[in-house]
Amino acid sequence: MSADITILARELTPFERLVMDLLCQGKSNAAIAHETSHTEKVVENTVSRTAKTFGIKADGDTNLRVLLALAYRTHYGDKAFDSLGVACQHLEITAGGKSVCTRHI
Repeated sequence: MSADITILARELTPFERLVMDLLCQGKSNAAIAHETSHTEKVVENTVSRTAKTFGIKADGDTNLRVLLALAYRTHYGDKAFDSLGVACQHLEITAGGKSVCTRHI
């Protein structure tokens, strides 16, 4: 597998960012379409267009949605992931006994 991912060819539209936020939450195209009041085809086209923006191409060896979610999170940060409510794995206990994330400060 050779994935050549660019940072961004252009800025994403607000709708593309909304779709990507929902995709990063693990939602299907059908769920995203329902939540955004669009058709699955519109969501499918938006995911495809956004993948092209990042330079991601689908092939038999790669999962486009996974690579797209990783590229999106890399560019826009972990905020898209934070909405899942998963505890940070970078917590360390300070001398005062407080849990602090040393990566996301």
